[in-house]
Amino acid sequence: MRFAKEDLKLEEALEKEWIITNGMGGYSASTIIGANTRKYHGLLVAPIVPPARRTLILSKLDESIEIEGRKNDLFTNIGKSYISQGFKYQIGFIKEYMPIFVYKVEDVEITKVICMEHFKNTVGVYYKIRNGNNATKLTLAPIMNYRDVHGINKDHYYRLEQKKNKSKIEIKVDDSSPIYMNISEGEYIEHKDDTFFNMFYIEEEKRGFEAEENHAVPGRFEIEIGPGEEKEISFICSLEENIEELDVRAIITKEIIRLGEIFNQSLLIDNRKENKSEEERQRDNLIKKFLIAGDNFVVKRPLFNTYSIIAGYPWFLDWMRDTLIAFEGLLLIPKKYDIAKKVLKTCIRDIKFGLVPNAYSEADNRPLYNSVDASLLLFEQVQKYLRYTNDYKFIMEEVYPKMKEIIENYVKGIDLDDNNIYLDTDGLIVSGTEQTQNTWMDAKYAGIAVTPRNGKAVEINALWYNALKVIIELAKRNKDNAKQYEKMATKCKEAFESKFYNKRRKCLYDVLGDNKIRPNQLFALSLTYPVINPSSNEAKEIIATVTKKLLNNYGLKSLAKGEESYVEIYEGDGCKRDFSYHQGITWTWLLGLYYDSLKKLAKMSTTKAERAKYEKQLKEFAQKVRETFSKEINERGCIGSIAEIYDSKRPFLPKGAFAQAWSIAEVFRIILEK
Repeated sequence: MRFAKEDLKLEEALEKEWIITNGMGGYSASTIIGANTRKYHGLLVAPIVPPARRTLILSKLDESIEIEGRKNDLFTNIGKSYISQGFKYQIGFIKEYMPIFVYKVEDVEITKVICMEHFKNTVGVYYKIRNGNNATKLTLAPIMNYRDVHGINKDHYYRLEQKKNKSKIEIKVDDSSPIYMNISEGEYIEHKDDTFFNMFYIEEEKRGFEAEENHAVPGRFEIEIGPGEEKEISFICSLEENIEELDVRAIITKEIIRLGEIFNQSLLIDNRKENKSEEERQRDNLIKKFLIAGDNFVVKRPLFNTYSIIAGYPWFLDWMRDTLIAFEGLLLIPKKYDIAKKVLKTCIRDIKFGLVPNAYSEADNRPLYNSVDASLLLFEQVQKYLRYTNDYKFIMEEVYPKMKEIIENYVKGIDLDDNNIYLDTDGLIVSGTEQTQNTWMDAKYAGIAVTPRNGKAVEINALWYNALKVIIELAKRNKDNAKQYEKMATKCKEAFESKFYNKRRKCLYDVLGDNKIRPNQLFALSLTYPVINPSSNEAKEIIATVTKKLLNNYGLKSLAKGEESYVEIYEGDGCKRDFSYHQGITWTWLLGLYYDSLKKLAKMSTTKAERAKYEKQLKEFAQKVRETFSKEINERGCIGSIAEIYDSKRPFLPKGAFAQAWSIAEVFRIILEK
């Protein structure tokens, strides 16, 4: 992922972002020319109560080079009426393990590397300067803040307290916790009452939010560089007090080694083989990129002594629904089995009335329960965990009792947080109300659930049947009476087959009584235990309808074109975006459902000709996904990751969260298809 000077034109460069993370929910992110276009951008965004209460600490580090008195700013900042021109000196950007910026001013070359220390709220910036024939001075100006990552500081003047001890600077912004800075050499000059006024965030204005912000400028570092001298400079900003003990080069080395261990552990890359073909080298490269991208979402929850998965950067926390959908691609395929076990422990830790929490409050870590599907998704991932690890001891001792509790409560009925979940007399699950958004289509604006999908939803009942089949297997293994589960599974399947198939539209009803064509019907084919027989004519017609009406190169549309309320461009303020979110916008993670459904049809076809047909379709589909997202992860949006959603018309622009866990996880599963 390399960009030369000709690739760094302003307009295009402002649309390309990067991110690195610290394994606790914190991150460093900006554009490839270092201009912050979102309020969420910053060199150090730190979770105060990991992974929650993320706080913008260091917005930017603005560099200038002075050559024989001629000052040249390397930074690019945006105001309403100006854009500073530092990008004109940038001759390269590289993103593999971490972002690397390359600048040239006259005969001075500067390389900058940004890194984060794993499991620490610390960002490091390393500079290597090759000076030309003149005396040169490098100036670094930290642009700081201390506010909630979702907020913004407007019309605000900062009160700063500063202490200096040799090269270590301690700063408090508006009575904040101490922020520490350190530099390997140079002079620190304190500024008095210095505020960066009205930094302008282009992307926030597009989203209908306040788009101008003030930051504090506590001072500047000045480093003298002699003629012909090569110099290495290390800058650190951290919430860790022992900052003078940290070494940026050591942090970079440790991070490269850590990621290398992930590559080796996955066994997806054969490092023993010599003389690899170009195709094999490209495949290895792509696997490395996806392993790095996936690692960004895996976070430790120190408060629980467990792990979870951040749903998406920059604004989501760890949602259990997203965690479970991304579970195989991010944890099982890379063989992170110990972390996978701890993630399952997180999922079951706060089960209440049979509900796995949908998420945790960013403010106080309180579990939130507005989800009917997270509890049922747990069963599918337990099945996959067992398939990869054979760790029945852990599942039977710690998870199986919770799974029984979930089934019991779904049968008995759950009204926590207005979920209105109960098992109807026909054997199907009912959930939700007109005011509830408890499926993955969960957009809500001003108290209005955009797609409430209350009643008997197709994926909830497919997941319910699958959950019953999984619990039957575990009950028999535990020598429990499985007959009650077997009766419920049989009744559910019979009711599902008789009620959900829409003969007129040749697909499944999304919710009984709602014949809109949506992708949720693929759950009926894609799970370990599909409620629709994959060899049936209904299965073939479902795949044909979904392929024709919903599939494109970037995912599946959330609603077919021509349906009422269909929208294909995700844009505008919060209201407009929320009312389009699940009404036709393309979601990448849904490719995983399509992939699993096709595999089922290929495997269970009753004739040789049909099997060949679906195997060919599966191979062509996997190849198209590989081609599309090999380009996507390298060239558009967040370089090194994949977005949450895409517009549903050309040029299929990436939208929503710029780096999304289940997008990476599900595409990764598909690109490994041989």
